[in-house]
Amino acid sequence: MSSTEPRLIDLPKILDDRGNLSFFQNNAQVPFEIKRVYWIYDVPGGEIRGGHAYKTLQEVIIALSGSFDVVLFDGKEEKRFTLNRSYQGLYVPGMIWKHLENFSTNSVALIAADQPYSEAEYLRDPELFKSMKLS
Repeated sequence: MSSTEPRLIDLPKILDDRGNLSFFQNNAQVPFEIKRVYWIYDVPGGEIRGGHAYKTLQEVIIALSGSFDVVLFDGKEEKRFTLNRSYQGLYVPGMIWKHLENFSTNSVALIAADQPYSEAEYLRDPELFKSMKLS
């Protein structure tokens, strides 16, 4: 994968006997200004979320609760990341095909993105994605 390849980001973890706390802030832990935050939850067993790429949008995916796998494809190579720690995020740059799978019971995926929602940003056809990666 390229120099802007996906990578795990360790988030601050403040330990406390009453319960731990983690956080992220623009340009400190997350390498972009956050414009949108959304979460995925109550995913039925065996379901897959995602199945698309973004043209330029960057995001950080965090397993707030439970666990799930994020499968990324850059046009040549596939990588799988298991997210199961609420103090760790996965940075995903634009032009990476992704889907999320293997959701545990009661898992919650939090996603912070650098752009507001725009359908025009999505690449939903895997063949178009591959052809754009080759050009």
